[in-house]
Amino acid sequence: MELSIKPYIQKKSVIHLIGIGGVSMNSLAELLLSMGVPVTGSDRAHSPVTERLERLGATIHYGHAPENVEGAALIIRTAAVHDDNPEIVRAHELGIPVMERAQAWGCLMTDYEDVICLSGTHGKTTTTSMMTLIAMQAALDPTVMVGSNLPAIGGTLRIGGHGCFVAESCEYCNSFLSFAPTVAVVLNVEADHLDFFKDLDDIVHSFHEFCLLTPENGLVVVNADDPNAMRAVEGVDRKQVTFGESPSADLRPANVTVQNGYYHFDVMADGAFYAHIDLCVPGRHNMMNALACCAVSRHLGIAGEAVSAGLSAFKGSSRRFELTGRMACGATVVDDYAHHPSEMRATLTAARQMDFERILCVFQPHTYTRTKALFPQFVEALKLCDQAILAPIYAAREQNTIGIYSSDLAAEIAGARSFDTFEEIAAYIRQEAKPGDLVLTMGAGDVNKVGRMLVE
Repeated sequence: MELSIKPYIQKKSVIHLIGIGGVSMNSLAELLLSMGVPVTGSDRAHSPVTERLERLGATIHYGHAPENVEGAALIIRTAAVHDDNPEIVRAHELGIPVMERAQAWGCLMTDYEDVICLSGTHGKTTTTSMMTLIAMQAALDPTVMVGSNLPAIGGTLRIGGHGCFVAESCEYCNSFLSFAPTVAVVLNVEADHLDFFKDLDDIVHSFHEFCLLTPENGLVVVNADDPNAMRAVEGVDRKQVTFGESPSADLRPANVTVQNGYYHFDVMADGAFYAHIDLCVPGRHNMMNALACCAVSRHLGIAGEAVSAGLSAFKGSSRRFELTGRMACGATVVDDYAHHPSEMRATLTAARQMDFERILCVFQPHTYTRTKALFPQFVEALKLCDQAILAPIYAAREQNTIGIYSSDLAAEIAGARSFDTFEEIAAYIRQEAKPGDLVLTMGAGDVNKVGRMLVE
């Protein structure tokens, strides 16, 4: 019998979240608190997020200790919390059931009529944010769970009605296979997270299983321009709608114009005009993200005008080509979360279409395994900027057992420099940057600190 969170919610039993400050965990905690469930939790350190949860009524312990779980009826953990965690060990001793964060979300999703789960190697957060603004514009009162701060909803969670749930759906550790989509969106499929997946075929298989989670009357939306995404939906006997520039796509862009990197286009659905879109986020990749949202919107019966209004209201989410500020010399500083070569190419290509003299890219590689697995692709992506400046590799959950360094990347790129500290990088850029330049801090770690040093 699969463990369900629902009986614990109904009985208002104490639910304890390990790693409560994490992106998706804090959203889950807030949703449970809104239902009147007593919530306790633990995390390594205080943060604005944990302090906000405490104000909402959660009891939070800092540091992981066995006694933190005592009195809880159910434990929820993130994929990063393993069986040797002292709280998990104690929960097992006391016979308290333990479930994964993704399982908890999956249980909750079954209470909603339309559940739109947006997946893909890249673009999940942006596309989930776009879909949220369309659903709000169409007065669907969506409940939303997104992986980055979205100003329009004041964070990463929106508690709405039970008609529509919009959820960012991550493939890492197969989290999204616990979800309950009625509409599954596959934006793209590439090799990534090779510390978990065996290879690209293994990743394609996971996305295939994800699409099969949709009910028989559900919908799968897929990128016709992406061969691996199309491989993932082969043999999925559900209604499928494709989007892209491919002549075979059901939804295609027409009359495309690009002004300073921003795309303006008409959306043609099965050959008929559906909506005109003026994007306020740059790059071709965002035109593709918008097309995915149009495919979902049309399925939900949303009028083209509401789609246009929702997409033009989207000005970006946190750390997605986000303006940090201006340097004293007049250079523009922008931060972007791109940490996979395809995302980097998309962001740098978008920046190239904008009116900057030069692009100085400060890149912080994310994890040793990813840097090694995709080394040649990182080198090629970084050649798209005028100068690559490399920060040390952000370890995240890893140790450098491979013996790989940012200086190895720099050695392969003409004119690139690598430094040991953010302070050295900031000093170098202050000396080099000129008016009209774009300084782009890039990576999924804490490289955005460099941008803040430059604009202070």
